[in-house]
Amino acid sequence: MTDFNDRERAEEAKFARDEDMHFRVQARRNRLLGQWAAERMGLSAVEAEAYAKAVVQADFEEAGDEDVVRKLLGDLVSAGLDVSEADIRAALDAKSVEARRQLMGEA
Repeated sequence: MTDFNDRERAEEAKFARDEDMHFRVQARRNRLLGQWAAERMGLSAVEAEAYAKAVVQADFEEAGDEDVVRKLLGDLVSAGLDVSEADIRAALDAKSVEARRQLMGEA
């Protein structure tokens, strides 16, 4: 019975680590995505930092990436940039890979 309990605890610990890593990757991705958008909008370094934080916060509005995509699309279009949802989703995918690499490099 001890083996089963040990295995169960190990699986629970692995699940918790995986969920934590997923959260950290998404937060880093959103920060990188915010910096990407801020650069396209020509924001100053201070404004870009604040904007990147706002993008991270936007992700807490609803499950999934739609809230982030909607925020970026609205902000970029309002800034007069010609950008599509597909452009944002491509950047989202690229920044996701970059975020994972950064976090793996820190480990």
